[in-house]
Formats: sequence, structure tokens, C-alpha cells
Amino acid sequence: QVQLVESGGGLVQPGGSLRLSCAASGSIFSINAMGWYRQAPGKQRELVAAITGGGSTNYADSVKGRFTISRDNAKNTVYLQMNSLKPEDTAVYYCNIWAVVAARGYGDYWGQGTQVTVSS
Repeated sequence: QVQLVESGGGLVQPGGSLRLSCAASGSIFSINAMGWYRQAPGKQRELVAAITGGGSTNYADSVKGRFTISRDNAKNTVYLQMNSLKPEDTAVYYCNIWAVVAARGYGDYWGQGTQVTVSS
């Protein structure tokens, strides 16, 4: 089994910053891609940012220049630094990883989600 524990969400004023963390644990042999998705009320889940095992990154156009994704392979943890937050960034943010796991092989796994609310 794989567990993804997210933290760092909350309420912040427009222009503020938050840092999300997602720690993976369990019978993990290796982790390839790690990423963050978000889902706002009434909207589909969308990719926010992703990072490969080699460190290449990809961002949604709406967050480029404001958000930074990073990872600590020794801790099986992915981070999302969010700066200059806007009300339209309000959503539930989900961590996602692609990993090789004991007894299940290669697949993707999701965190439980953490709420980010940007409001004055």
C-alpha cells in the first residue's frame, strides 16, 4: 500500500503565499513523476505542476512564474511553493505520484486533497 499525506493548505489573502507538501510512504520501490492537481467547485480536475524523476518540470499556463514544484527524493516528498496567490487559485489541491510499488507494480496514486482558499 501507498500513503500520500498532504499538508500546507489553508486560507490566505490575495498576493500571499503557501507551501504544500506531500509525503509518500509504504512499499515503494521507486517514484517516477510527481505532481499537483487541483479541482475547483464545478470544474474538472486540472494539472497544476509536475516534476519527473530527472527534475524536469511542467506547469499550467495559469501558474507559470508564480508556482514552483520541487521534490526531495530521499524523503519521497514533493512540494508546491505558491506565490502571488489569486482568488482563482482557490481549489482542493491533490498530490499525485507514479511509482513502482510492491505487489502492484507501476501505477499512479493520489493524496486525499488539501483545501487552498484565497480570499480577503
